[in-house]
Amino acid sequence: MAKGKYEEWLTADGLLKLEAWARDGLTDEQIAHNMGVSTATLYNYKRDHIEILEALKRGKEVVDIEVENALLKRAKGYKYTEVTKELITNKETGEKELVVTKEVIKEVLPDVTAQIFWLKNRKPEWRDKQEMYMNLNATDTFDDILSQLGGKGLEE
Repeated sequence: MAKGKYEEWLTADGLLKLEAWARDGLTDEQIAHNMGVSTATLYNYKRDHIEILEALKRGKEVVDIEVENALLKRAKGYKYTEVTKELITNKETGEKELVVTKEVIKEVLPDVTAQIFWLKNRKPEWRDKQEMYMNLNATDTFDDILSQLGGKGLEE
C-alpha cells in the first residue's frame, strides 16, 4: 500500500524542515511548493495533523519575535560601530591582510513611521478606527443601544 505524502512530514526530520522554512520567513504558499503539494493540501495537513501545524507555528513565532524586536529597535533608534578595513601588504612577509583602519560610532535616529506602526498595533487609542465597547445584551432595545451611543431614542 502506498504511503501518504503527509507521512514524510510527520517524521522528526520532516517537522524540523517545516519549522526551519517557517523560521526563514517563507509563506504557506512557498512552504507548500517546497513540500511538493498545493497550498490547499498544506492547509488540510495543518487541519488534520497537529504536529505539522505546531511545527509551522513554532517556526513563525521565532521570526515574528525577531521582526518585532527589529521594529522596536528602529522605532527607538540605536547606535552602532562601523568598522572600515583595508587590504594592506605586510612589508616584511609580503602577505596581504585586512587591517582595521577606522572605527566610527554611528547613530540611527528614532523612526517616526516605525513608532506610529508600533503604537497603532499595540495601543487601541492610537488606531485609526477606535473600537467601541458597549454593555449590550440580546434583550436591549434599540433605544437602549442608542442611549449608550449618546443618541436619542425613538420615543423622544
